[in-house]
Amino acid sequence: MSQATPTDPQSPAPHAADSHDLIRVHGARENNLKDVSIEIPKRRLTVFTGVSGSGKSSLVFNTIAAESQRMINETYSTFVQGFMPTLARPEVDVLDGLTTAIIVDQQRLGADPRSTVGTATDANAMLRILFSRLGQPHIGSPNAYSFNVPSVRASGAITVERGAKKTQVQTFTRTGGMCTRCEGRGAVSDIDLTQLYDDSKALAEGAFTIPGWKSDSFFTVRVYAESGFLDPHKPIRDFTRKEMQDFLYREPTKVKVEGVNLTYEGLIPKFQKSFLSKDREAMQPHIREFVDRAVTFTACPECGGTRLSEAARSSRIKGVNIAEACAMQISDLAEWVRGLDEPSVAPLLATLLRTLESFVEIGLGYLSLERPSGTLSGGEAQRVKMIRHLGSSLTDTTYVFDEPTIGLHPHDIQRMNTLLRRLRDKGNTVLVVEHKPEMIAIADHVVDLGPGAGTAGGSVCFEGTVEGLRASGTVTGRHLDDRAALKKAVRTPTGRLEIRGATANNLCDVDVDVPLGVLTVVTGVAGSGKSSLVHGSIPAGAGVVSIDQGGIRGSRRSNPATYTGLLEPIRKAFAKANGVKPALFSANSEGACPTCNGAGVIYTDLAMMAGVSAPCEECDGKRFQASVLEHRFGGRDISEVLAMPVSEAAEFFGAGEARTPAAHAILGRLADVGLGYLSLGQPLTTLSGGERQRLKLATRMADKGGVYVLDEPTTGLHLADVEQLLGLLDRLVDSGKSVIVIEHHQAVMAHADWIIDLGPGAGHDGGRVVFEGTPADLVAARSTLTGEHLAGYVGA
Repeated sequence: MSQATPTDPQSPAPHAADSHDLIRVHGARENNLKDVSIEIPKRRLTVFTGVSGSGKSSLVFNTIAAESQRMINETYSTFVQGFMPTLARPEVDVLDGLTTAIIVDQQRLGADPRSTVGTATDANAMLRILFSRLGQPHIGSPNAYSFNVPSVRASGAITVERGAKKTQVQTFTRTGGMCTRCEGRGAVSDIDLTQLYDDSKALAEGAFTIPGWKSDSFFTVRVYAESGFLDPHKPIRDFTRKEMQDFLYREPTKVKVEGVNLTYEGLIPKFQKSFLSKDREAMQPHIREFVDRAVTFTACPECGGTRLSEAARSSRIKGVNIAEACAMQISDLAEWVRGLDEPSVAPLLATLLRTLESFVEIGLGYLSLERPSGTLSGGEAQRVKMIRHLGSSLTDTTYVFDEPTIGLHPHDIQRMNTLLRRLRDKGNTVLVVEHKPEMIAIADHVVDLGPGAGTAGGSVCFEGTVEGLRASGTVTGRHLDDRAALKKAVRTPTGRLEIRGATANNLCDVDVDVPLGVLTVVTGVAGSGKSSLVHGSIPAGAGVVSIDQGGIRGSRRSNPATYTGLLEPIRKAFAKANGVKPALFSANSEGACPTCNGAGVIYTDLAMMAGVSAPCEECDGKRFQASVLEHRFGGRDISEVLAMPVSEAAEFFGAGEARTPAAHAILGRLADVGLGYLSLGQPLTTLSGGERQRLKLATRMADKGGVYVLDEPTTGLHLADVEQLLGLLDRLVDSGKSVIVIEHHQAVMAHADWIIDLGPGAGHDGGRVVFEGTPADLVAARSTLTGEHLAGYVGA
């Protein structure tokens, strides 16, 4: 093959296409951004940092990534766009040089009980094809190994209209892998009927104890009482066998109640449809408590919790069936796949092995494919999403990560840094929102936002190299090299919380005493068994208040005042001062502006195009009727109070004629967790991940309990905010509480009175206590990975 040689000895002029090496942002005003203008180098790793609430997510996700996705969506036909989410153009003057953005965020994977790690990553699909090709005995197509596909058999006459009409009998069968008993869920529910009704009462006497089922409810209670199948005046315990069968299990039947056609259905199937088919986390708290009382879930006795039919479990490759393969730790499954040598499916084996090795490489080798996706933490979910991109052939793409170090031990952060560098070295632009100094250190370019949070933030404080950031004098620059010192004296425990024989998930019969009255940190590499020990093994009735990483569910109508219960004492104070009903002071109730229904804005839906929102002209965005705003308390109307930041509201309700102790107590807790800058009426949808978790912490601090369990409270916290968090933990302990923290941050470890280190590895390589003692002893011993990293952190 011949190769042309250049005839011109002089280097050619740069091509015009090579001049687009920057992503230019000018005049960004999303949320709290104040006309931000920056230039981000392409094919480099750029880290965005700044205190929580400074505007990082607004710039990276709500401006750059959102506009990239919006422009890509516009390339599809209007028909296709009708099925896609509609995205409004961000508030920005110029966005130039954008490339396709792939967002890898912390959003939890779906909590659907049918979704597993395997189904979320397509590893299950490849495994099903493998068994359909090599499994013995052969039972059918890949569907025969799927727990989401039921077996179907049908036969009947069909008419074929081709020339002369001809009727023929057809039989259709499809073999699925779903267990018929549990319908592919792996668990069956046992309903405690005593929680649903009082059998000593008659239906007419209000026998039902289900929340919301009032005795006069037309569509629930009265359809039972007036269906004609049951005697409404007879106590339920005196029902005949037929009446009990109709009451509990009758198939849906049309009945007429007071001239209205309704459907009567047995109580158990109706209860299952009304309560058990819904996502538990989406339920109101009192409904969730009722369901937890009324229903217990046990592994399906027919499939043993594998979700699969007996036929699917009978087919094996080298003695292993698909249920056993999915139950294996992924690192072990990769080893098993590596040992399969079958030329007929070589490409499939190679792809499956590459996917499984990506799990191991990214630090998730301890998971199994059968693990329900809803049980993954935010950090684990984010890394699962990364897997599909690691082997991607795409280049010149923008990858956007939201704190990829969440849930990672310092040992695992080094591995994550390697993966991000590899994405960059393939020619991609990598944008990372991050607080950890280990990740800031590897950045090619740093953008520091601030100087404060909320209205005090939204400006670029620094843009340049890591060394430049250190010398810049910004909040991040000053704290970048902060290192917490080991405690000189630790507290003495006041008691012990005994955990004996803990075997949840990967724990290996762990016996440990958790000291009470002190700050205890439980640490270890990701997947070592920390959450299993703390959340899954602490005995019931220990007075535990658990604050986990679960997201806050809230619409644009929800705000800190409604979420924390602060609005209730405020509304009552306004109502008492003005002699009117409290409901008038709720934008979701009687006081709402009739034009915008209390939303403050008018939304115009433009079908497949992005909708438009504009401030309501009637209430000028204040959300309340004009007559409501005439009522004042302490010289302020309700909209002015909701516009106050927490710090100002704490002063307002703390003294003078507006003094309201109940409101002041809640505001004090919000200030304690560092949310003094938040407006009371700011929609929850605009809060960052770190702000939401601290809002949850402030709310739960009012719960009565002697033991507080916090799951990685440093998530989303800037280096400067960690010190404030440590002060809060100290105040909790000094007030007589016991605080147990699951944490990887070395500053929290150094500040602990007692450390329990789990490991030595993840999955079945972990699950054991490898160290118990003070932080000083852990550093001195250096016997574990945590000890080595903590010693390096404190400079020992």
